[in-house]
Amino acid sequence: MSQVVTGRMTHHYDGELVVFHIGMQINRWWRPDLWLPAFVAMPRMLRELSTDPDSGLLGYQLLLGSGGPYVVQFWSSVEKLYAYASNPNQEHRPAWTAFNRAARKAPGAVGVWHETFLVDTAESVYVSTKRMGLAAATQHVEVPRRLDRAQARFTDGRTEATKPLASPHAP
Repeated sequence: MSQVVTGRMTHHYDGELVVFHIGMQINRWWRPDLWLPAFVAMPRMLRELSTDPDSGLLGYQLLLGSGGPYVVQFWSSVEKLYAYASNPNQEHRPAWTAFNRAARKAPGAVGVWHETFLVDTAESVYVSTKRMGLAAATQHVEVPRRLDRAQARFTDGRTEATKPLASPHAP
């Protein structure tokens, strides 16, 4: 289990950053035969991506929303995300085909959704938390005094003029 890092921390990352939300909405909970296959496919995909350092997946966080489970993923490029999604030799494409086949048999029983964001600038702060979110997917660094406010961190990320100082807590 990861430890709580006391103090004010933020993330640091150079390069293209993509935030990808993907989830399912279970509309008929009493029909696990319709939603369970999609539910169990996601951990296989995440395992596959996490064990391939060239996949482009930087990290992820599993969450539970009002309609069902979803995942926030952090990627190094849109191209790598789409390459994975369309590769017939990896877990996603066969799972997507199977989901579509099942969905046609029982329209409306389970839904899937995703949102893709190409991030120009990102600001974050983590105060006395475990390493999580964007900081877990990238570099976890102390918030320098000059970047104590959210607006300053956001502006700094846009200007690229200065970078947060490396933290002894960073991997």
